[in-house]
Amino acid sequence: MPKERRLAGYFLAEGKRSVDQLLTFCRSSISELLCIEETASLYGDTGIAVRVLSAQNMKSICTSRTPQGIAALVQIPSYVYTSDIPEKKGDKIILLEDVQDPGNIGSLIRTAAALGYNGVIMSDKCADPFSPKVVQSTAGSLLSVWIRRSGNYLEMADQLKKEGYELICADLRGDEPLDFKDTKSHILALGSEGAGISQKLIDTGSRTVRIPVTESGAESLNVAAAGAILMFMCSRSPESRQGLRAKG
Repeated sequence: MPKERRLAGYFLAEGKRSVDQLLTFCRSSISELLCIEETASLYGDTGIAVRVLSAQNMKSICTSRTPQGIAALVQIPSYVYTSDIPEKKGDKIILLEDVQDPGNIGSLIRTAAALGYNGVIMSDKCADPFSPKVVQSTAGSLLSVWIRRSGNYLEMADQLKKEGYELICADLRGDEPLDFKDTKSHILALGSEGAGISQKLIDTGSRTVRIPVTESGAESLNVAAAGAILMFMCSRSPESRQGLRAKG
């Protein structure tokens, strides 16, 4: 399926929440809206072509058990599967190395978009960013950040370091405390669910960090949870972090 999806150049976004989010922020990427008769009237004024399907046909193309009667056919950005870093890359990027669970990928992209991250670099062993479960997990925020999925992710990270970005690697052997007071333009790197981050990426990085957990608790956090905590910490301004510590 990933190969066919890439060749076709489109992915399917299911459900009202995802479609409404895409209509608000990425309208130009939507090629066609697919509706059942009961929902077609709700989307007739969008200026986008609407195709009315039977409930049975809608169910056959959707992956959710209970389709909501609305889906969107969305164009995949042309540079996703390349190592071409965009000119307007922003100052906050996450890098995902071999994260294979699509739910985790989707959650991380959604969190990145919510916390003002600009882009996501993925190794070519990560789950496909446009698979149905990833799309569903992002809740319509998939195209709110630029995405690159490439086997050259280490070279991309090295290039960004040369441009002044700090490469922060999350690792169980990392340093603490979590001190991000001087963090500006940066790449936050997260590793796979089982193996964690590779030594090559650690060697490329500027520093490593870890989230301290209690000895009586879990050994480590789920990559999506860890990523959310670290993205929040990295994205806080020095002033807001001082205020947070003062209130504590």
